[in-house]
Amino acid sequence: MQKLVGMVRRCVEDYAMIQPGDQIAVGVSGGKDSLALLVLLAELRRYHSSPFTLRAVTIDMGLGMDYSGVEALCRRLEVPYTLVPTQIGPIIFDYRKEKNPCSMCAKMRRGALNQALLEQDCHKLALGHHYDDAVETFLMSLIFEGRISCFQPVTNLDRTGIIQIRPMLYLAEKTLDHFVQRMELPVLENRCPVDKQTKREEIKALVYNLCGVYPELKERIFGAMQRYPLEAWEPHGRYKRPRDLENPLV
Repeated sequence: MQKLVGMVRRCVEDYAMIQPGDQIAVGVSGGKDSLALLVLLAELRRYHSSPFTLRAVTIDMGLGMDYSGVEALCRRLEVPYTLVPTQIGPIIFDYRKEKNPCSMCAKMRRGALNQALLEQDCHKLALGHHYDDAVETFLMSLIFEGRISCFQPVTNLDRTGIIQIRPMLYLAEKTLDHFVQRMELPVLENRCPVDKQTKREEIKALVYNLCGVYPELKERIFGAMQRYPLEAWEPHGRYKRPRDLENPLV
């Protein structure tokens, strides 16, 4: 816990993600990444130099998922929890029968989540993107769109006034996998009909195979993103190569 919270704190400080008095909402899908983020921010909340409050928000896609375990975790962490019911899943898969549903689904989920935050007068949203997500998104933009791009560590949504932050960018996916298992977090099974059938899964497999030949591939790509830097990716503090990110928590 201390090691991972320390990495989250370093990321938060490198990109000035949290200011005193912030009310931060964690977008909790029920997946391992968002649950890990919730637990780590709840721990960081105890001693961070910039006091902040925390809440959790889930957009129920209408796919029959049971969020009672997530609700119980929030009670244990003393984090207020809001579950927003929607019919996004049935609209996309049953009514519209979208052949390429991911883009529309993401747009509708973002809209519902932003609306829920504004209704609660909350203007900062923490998302569970991690180190591997950043590398994969960079490669997806390059390979499928011909662009050198990635989501930003801190994103200002001008139309809504919401600021998105990604505090787990220094944590590798397999490190989070071990953490979630050790903490016995209530991870939900993804009921999306196209789960594991996306372009991201293709890139994930590509990166896995390339790392078998070039073990430092992900580290070099991530470092290049910060040193280039991509827009908003240059850390405020001195950049250090995060060699320990690939070590699982054992």
